[in-house]
Amino acid sequence: MAIKFNDDFLWGGAIAANQCEGAYLEDGKGLSIQDIMPNGVVGDISDEPLEENLKLIGIDFYHRYKEDIKLFAEMGFKTLRFSIAWSRIFPKGDEQEPNELGLQFYDDVIDECLKYGIEPLVTLSHYETPLHLAKTYDGWRSRKLIGFFENYCRVVFERYKDKVKYWLTFNEINAVIHFPLMGAGVYTPKSELTKQDVYQAAHHELVASALAVKIAHEIMPEAKVGCMVLGVVNYPMTPNPDDMIASMERDRDLMFFTDVQVRGKYPRYTKKLFRDLGVEIQMEPGDEELLKNTVDFISFSYYMSKCTAKDVSKYEKGRGNLTSGVKNPYLKESEWGWQIDPQGLRYICNYFYDRYEKPLFIVENGLGAIDELVEVNGEKTVIDDYRIKYLNDHLVELGKAIDDGVEVMGYTSWGCIDLVSASTAELKKRYGFIYVDRNNDGTGSLERYKKKSFHWYKEVIRTNGKSLKEE
Repeated sequence: MAIKFNDDFLWGGAIAANQCEGAYLEDGKGLSIQDIMPNGVVGDISDEPLEENLKLIGIDFYHRYKEDIKLFAEMGFKTLRFSIAWSRIFPKGDEQEPNELGLQFYDDVIDECLKYGIEPLVTLSHYETPLHLAKTYDGWRSRKLIGFFENYCRVVFERYKDKVKYWLTFNEINAVIHFPLMGAGVYTPKSELTKQDVYQAAHHELVASALAVKIAHEIMPEAKVGCMVLGVVNYPMTPNPDDMIASMERDRDLMFFTDVQVRGKYPRYTKKLFRDLGVEIQMEPGDEELLKNTVDFISFSYYMSKCTAKDVSKYEKGRGNLTSGVKNPYLKESEWGWQIDPQGLRYICNYFYDRYEKPLFIVENGLGAIDELVEVNGEKTVIDDYRIKYLNDHLVELGKAIDDGVEVMGYTSWGCIDLVSASTAELKKRYGFIYVDRNNDGTGSLERYKKKSFHWYKEVIRTNGKSLKEE
């Protein structure tokens, strides 16, 4: 088949403030939860920021954004997904008045993007709840955070309303169930939380997301606001009906969040889910009405698929992005044990679109790998054919999904420039088209070098996907 992407398809890349900016206390910024998570979601938190926390410097995007955006423009980016660090705008999160220097920084980043014709795609909350809100209110367990988030949203919407057309509310909002601190700033250890605590925090985020959509549409009638979920395909391990039912139930872990944000209400199956878990969502007057403010499009991350079974103990466990399942014997793995499944992207696109008939946006997809910097013709680079193959194969399947009839707005490859991993807080796990000279021990010049994939992706964008190779 001939791979065909729409002429207005938004090609680009994605980054997050806490993983790339650094400057963690510069120009009035307050601490975020990421500043006390030196080992990522896999490790313990610290009492205060530790020097070994690579995110404190990141890749110094805060001071080098012009250089980096120029490189993105050289690749031909049509869009750049980035997040605003809430604690740059409101250092504690609960102040009334914003930090002007923080607002000005994002003005500068947005203006730099627009200079090259790159549309900003802005995430409002990307795993970086202000630390004060986590410690003082226990994060999104407290309903008060809805009001603080509303104040934050109004400020940034008013400030950037003439510059930003595309917005996302919460990054991977469904992650709150598995990782309450990273997903919702809940400071109480997960082991001490009940299911009631976690799902109530999720409810507060869902209400806040709907409120953000409502405010955005009032302030910026032409703007498009999307939800963002961690997208995982759940294959039944066998045709045994027990495994089929297990797969259906795992799917609902994901679809519950999209159902609420796209359809504007809790789906019928959550009645049984909550009953089985002993959860009773505390609704305040007006919540159900607010939830009717539904998103304009669905965005999601996709890295891998997994298998499910009624009895998972019978099978080898797979590793994965924040959640894991049963290992699929038909798939290869990345160096971090993530199972590589390009066809799963086609599958999940069709799954979402069949269910909702709303435009989709793939805002995270990529291969984390150990890259070796080498010299070719006098220039430092990385020969990352493995990354090119991963991305090529996924984009071919995305093209097939579009051919299936799925409406896709765009694609932003995750970590388009090397940055600090969210799950493990390391730098050796690299995703980018651009190599950043910084190592796990913090050493390095922070110089940028174009990988082989840089030139490959530039050609993909230039040809609007026609250079992709279908095997």
